[in-house]
Amino acid sequence: MLVTFSMRILISLIFLVGLIPAFGQSKQTEKDSVRLIQLTGIVITDSLYRVPYATVGDLTSGKGVIADFYGYFALVVRPGDTLEFRSIGFKRKQYIVPDSVMENSISLVQMMTEDTIMAEPVNVYPWPSREEFADAFVNMDLPDDDLKRAQQRLSPQEMAFVGALLAGDGTSAYSAYRVQQRKELYTRGQMPMNNLLNPAAWAEFLRGIGTGRYQINQ
Repeated sequence: MLVTFSMRILISLIFLVGLIPAFGQSKQTEKDSVRLIQLTGIVITDSLYRVPYATVGDLTSGKGVIADFYGYFALVVRPGDTLEFRSIGFKRKQYIVPDSVMENSISLVQMMTEDTIMAEPVNVYPWPSREEFADAFVNMDLPDDDLKRAQQRLSPQEMAFVGALLAGDGTSAYSAYRVQQRKELYTRGQMPMNNLLNPAAWAEFLRGIGTGRYQINQ
C-alpha cells in the first residue's frame, strides 16, 4: 500500500508539471487577444473638407469619442473592433480594425459622404394672426424725408458695398492695415473677431469674388 500511494503522488506531480507550459501558453494567448491599439485619425468629407465634432463610436466595446473642431480624434481599440462614424448631414460609415495588424498604433483617414436630411417645413410669421399683420402693414411708419432715408443708406453694410466699388488711397489702406494689426494683437491666443459688420472685410470679400480666391460650392 505504501508503494502504491507513493506512485500515485509521483504521477500526480508529473501531471501537474506537464500542465504548467500549457497554462502559460493559454495565458499568453489570452493576453494577445486583448492587445490594445492606439487609433488616431481625421474625419473628412469626400471633398477633403474636415468634419468637426464627428462621433466615433466603438460598437464592440460600447465606448467612443467626439472629434475636435478640426476632425481629429484618438481612441483605444482592439483588433476586430467595429467603429462607426456619425455626423449630422453625413451618411454613417463603419471601420473594422484589422486582426492582422501588428503595430500598437494606427492612423486612419475616414471619409464621409454628405446625406440629404428632409425636415418638415416650418412657417414663421411675424404676427400672431393675418389680421394683426394687415393692421401693422397698413399703419407702418415710413420715413417721408430725405434725411432719414439717407441715414438708412449709411449703414455698415451699405458702406461696405460702396467701399468695394471704390479704390482706396494710401491713407485708407494704412488705416485698415493698422486696424487689422490691433485686432490680431487683441485676439492673439483666442478666437478671431467676427467681421460681419466690418466694411473693410466686406470690401475685401467682394473684390475677391470671381478671382478664384474662394471656392464656391453650388
